[in-house]
Amino acid sequence: MSDAPDTATATREKEGPYVVSPSVYKRLMSGLPGFSMALLSCLVVVGLVILITPRRNDNAMPRVDYQSDLAGLRAVAPYTALAPEGLSPQWYPTSTRLDGHAGGPVSWHLGFNTPQKEYAALEESNETPEGPGNFVDRMTSQGHADGTAQIAGATWDRTFRPDKKQRSLVRRLPGLTLVITGTASYEELAVLAGALKAQPKPAATPT
Repeated sequence: MSDAPDTATATREKEGPYVVSPSVYKRLMSGLPGFSMALLSCLVVVGLVILITPRRNDNAMPRVDYQSDLAGLRAVAPYTALAPEGLSPQWYPTSTRLDGHAGGPVSWHLGFNTPQKEYAALEESNETPEGPGNFVDRMTSQGHADGTAQIAGATWDRTFRPDKKQRSLVRRLPGLTLVITGTASYEELAVLAGALKAQPKPAATPT
């Protein structure tokens, strides 16, 4: 066997430290810290943007002015309209809807966000309260009888629909049915019911 060194091994140069120019050395050594500083700056900017960007309040409720619908109800309803008076400012009116016309059934819906952040609505109409598709069943979602409540000297029937967390107070008057309904407690529904006051019809305009 020959003792001559392997040609490939003999010709391979010994590895050792490489000499680079000062400018290259500076770029190599400053790359990682520079990148880290840039990343940190970006994170700071993003954080500031998140902090100062206005965020939507999902609990914010729209307010409505229901006086126009109430005036229309007083004018066209064949019954004496009832509307809440004296509620605290924590009762936010959120929806109003007047349906019907003179000579036919007239209905008014008035919805509130309650002080306990629940929903309560006044539903009043001269529709037939009983029978298939009747006003009471529709407004209470066919709630089950749940006793009665005495409110401001009047008796109201209570109903409850557990799967919808819907409580209702129902009062039947001659030619008018009132339903106070929503996810609010019976106590809050009673506050709304107790605030209802008769609204006189507008005086006839002299001809």
